[in-house]
Amino acid sequence: MLGETLVTKQSGPEGKKVGCVYLAERIYSRQDHYFSILMDTLHQGPVMVASPEGGTAIEDVAAATPEKIFKEPIDISVGPQDEQLERLAAALGFKGELKEKAKETFLRTYEMFIDLDATLIEVNPLVETPDAKLMVCDGKLSFDDNAEFRQQEVFSRRDITQEDAREVEAAKADLNFIGLDVNIGCMVNGAGLAMATMDIINLHGGSPANFLDVGGGAKSSQCQTAVEILNADDKVRAILVNIFGGIMRCDVIATGIIEAAKNLKLSKPIVIRLQGTNLDIAKELIEHSGFRMIMANDLDDAAQKAVRIADIVRQAEEIQVGVSFELPI
Repeated sequence: MLGETLVTKQSGPEGKKVGCVYLAERIYSRQDHYFSILMDTLHQGPVMVASPEGGTAIEDVAAATPEKIFKEPIDISVGPQDEQLERLAAALGFKGELKEKAKETFLRTYEMFIDLDATLIEVNPLVETPDAKLMVCDGKLSFDDNAEFRQQEVFSRRDITQEDAREVEAAKADLNFIGLDVNIGCMVNGAGLAMATMDIINLHGGSPANFLDVGGGAKSSQCQTAVEILNADDKVRAILVNIFGGIMRCDVIATGIIEAAKNLKLSKPIVIRLQGTNLDIAKELIEHSGFRMIMANDLDDAAQKAVRIADIVRQAEEIQVGVSFELPI
């Protein structure tokens, strides 16, 4: 298995390279259960979730037999109460000594959840063995990124080889990036504007390749890194830059794009829509940069141009005809 590519529902079709193999004792199960604690926006705090149908995807259980999922919202100021633990243990069918073991497992899992600043601890399966033992046989944990300064030991275990390399690189530059799987790279400032940009790309028949938010106070170097990340993505056929310059100045964005064009072999077409502070300066910088960049008057115009160009590149690839979008004039 070492060195091979493992493809699962979680990894996606490209899979993940196996860097290590975990060996565990074989456990014989009498019954598999499900238990988790997660931060829930609806209840504005942690919620315990349990089901007697463990060992399978909880989403499938929720869809097919929602009556087999039990929830207990927790008041984070006091923690889980004994009657809540009792209800969950009974709902999973535990009795006698095994019920007390289950209650203790639930409580200790909650203590770990709080101590480690977790946002999710999922135990699946929680196994009941033939000799009346209760064992945690598999688990998934997620942690609050904002608590990294408190949880350095936890975060030191991070294995970036199993993460999207684009997201890792973006995080180093303090950029918000989520990789998708299609062909128009987006560079935007502000989460709301990013979502609107993705929507209007879809409206015009295109497909955004990512969510990349440079934020309201990005420096020129961060903008340059953003362009580099998009340019390095083989699936990106066109780059759409959509910036509303309020706190973020348009000339800073323009400078970052121009520097990226100078330092990279940047041949992918770039459509730029800028609006706001120092717009005229930004336009002048782009005009005299020596690079060919496609300016747009508004977001709708920019989206249409990006979709059209990406489609031209796609068609050219399909018939194996070269299309040059080299940036130097």
